[in-house]
Amino acid sequence: MSDLFPPFVPDPEEPRRRRFRPIPLRLLAPNLITLLALCLGLTAIRMAIEGRLDLAVFSIAVAAVLDGADGRVARYLKGTSRFGAELDSLSDFVNFGVAPALLLYTFILDELKSLGWIAAIVYAIAAALRLARFNVMLDDPSRPEWQKNYFVGMAAPAGALTVLLPVYLHFIVWPVGELAAPVVAVYTVFIGLLMVSRMPTFSGKALGQRIARDMVLPLFVLFVLFTALLVSFPFHVLALATVAYLVSLPLGVARHRARAREEAEKTAVAAPEEAIRDGEG
Repeated sequence: MSDLFPPFVPDPEEPRRRRFRPIPLRLLAPNLITLLALCLGLTAIRMAIEGRLDLAVFSIAVAAVLDGADGRVARYLKGTSRFGAELDSLSDFVNFGVAPALLLYTFILDELKSLGWIAAIVYAIAAALRLARFNVMLDDPSRPEWQKNYFVGMAAPAGALTVLLPVYLHFIVWPVGELAAPVVAVYTVFIGLLMVSRMPTFSGKALGQRIARDMVLPLFVLFVLFTALLVSFPFHVLALATVAYLVSLPLGVARHRARAREEAEKTAVAAPEEAIRDGEG
């Protein structure tokens, strides 16, 4: 029997082979994009401390673009991983929680002393709570498929770009002075509450998966036009986009409620038919 079943002898080279086993590039590429976004978020904090607000806003805006790209790249390359998801959340907290809060504090909230710091903290903590809830909901199998097209509460990147509206206005036509500090503080807390709210907001994940053939060329023209306007008038475009996003929030809620009613009606119609089939069986 000993010849048929020799004793197990561990291979001493196995740990070394496992340690030096090559990792596919498709698993690294999304994480590299996330790390680049994190570098931009940290750079935004430095620029805010140095008073270079335009560069700080630019860094946060580019980090938001990269945040939308890393997930799509990971899904396209089939390189999603739990490590990447955790790294993305930590990066999002720095980029869209800490950086905007410090930027607003150095910009004007410091005029309110402790009250301004409290407003900045409330926003940053709201971003952390919103990201934690998002991670938990990713693993929720009971959530209907159609609801994955909606975020619960305002997304962290959208919150970061929206909460900086006073900075955009400052660079356009409205030099924000110390008298506006209480208004900015209330606005900052309001955006933080929107992030932790249960309000459904459109995620946009389904956009761009399929483009009609006759819309390709117009889409290219619109993209070039938008890029040209963003480069030439960055704060005007960001301010208009922010206002349009805030106006669209009630429309997203209305669409979510309408879709929920449609799904409830489908379920109510399907239940009796299923019961009849079970009775016939």
